[in-house]
Amino acid sequence: MTSFFGTPMIGFAGWRLLCRLAAVTLLAALTAPAGAEEMTIRVGHFPNITHVQALVARNFERQGRDWFAPRLGPGVKVEWYAYNAGPSAMEAIFAGSLDLTYVGPNPAINAYARSNGEEIRVIAGAVNGGSALVVQPDEGLEGPADFRGKRIGTPQFGNTQDVAARAWLIAGGLRITQAGGDAQVLPTANPDQLALFKTRQLDAVWTVEPWVSRLELEAGGKVLVEHEEAVTTLLVSRAEFLTSHRDIVRRFMAAHRELSEWIMQHPDETREMIRNELMIGFRTDMAPELIARAWGRMHVTSDISLPALRTFVANAQQVGFLRSAPDLSRLVEAP
Repeated sequence: MTSFFGTPMIGFAGWRLLCRLAAVTLLAALTAPAGAEEMTIRVGHFPNITHVQALVARNFERQGRDWFAPRLGPGVKVEWYAYNAGPSAMEAIFAGSLDLTYVGPNPAINAYARSNGEEIRVIAGAVNGGSALVVQPDEGLEGPADFRGKRIGTPQFGNTQDVAARAWLIAGGLRITQAGGDAQVLPTANPDQLALFKTRQLDAVWTVEPWVSRLELEAGGKVLVEHEEAVTTLLVSRAEFLTSHRDIVRRFMAAHRELSEWIMQHPDETREMIRNELMIGFRTDMAPELIARAWGRMHVTSDISLPALRTFVANAQQVGFLRSAPDLSRLVEAP
């Protein structure tokens, strides 16, 4: 039987079924968790031990024990993206293709200054220490003055170790320019640094773990300068993402702090997870002894020190990456 409009007629039993279905749908909508939303958070990191929270979280996922997703709420997923160094991750933030990222302080501060304080927010600390200047042991390199005519590798132009190397050389009386000067600072990807150091095409490298320890153990390098308490890794958010999804970012930050505590309480398991993740995710095989050596230089923390960040501003000004000191009043923001 059809209705006046040519559509099938529904009997009383059919209408009763439809009413029940409608009631169930309405009840589900009314009882859905507050703030639940279907979304994917895009998170950046580097394949470095100093980005330990990201490596451990990714390894948890491989074991079917997601760390972040269950703590973010129903329907929220995390996608991970790897970068060689901070400037690349900051460009991804500017392009809107990353929401959060683990990154060094200098790229974060430079991006904040470039955007007049509109684009970047530091929401947590991650790792202090784990970076160093490694030199050829037989070239008599003891201070900045000894580096005249030498070549120093850094992970990427403008990243935290690149700025640290330039500031250290300039403070020691050398003239350092983007193209050269009294010594050449050569931005070079971490894996390439090791090969160039072995063949003595680099006289020194300023980098982070595990590359510091690899330069020592695999290439006979000697650590000359080590900033044991310096901020190495931060967790930052795209400002617009923080404003639009503050509850989600707050939950991510809380999960990050909880993960940092877990890492500090489980160092042996953490080191094994780091080794496993670097092997599976990045085809990098590192001996347990190497991981342990690198681990000893790091300090996991979720705290942020604004005075410490001001030191990086001074260094960036000294090397000419910042013309003036930006107002940092909006840089650090707790969700």
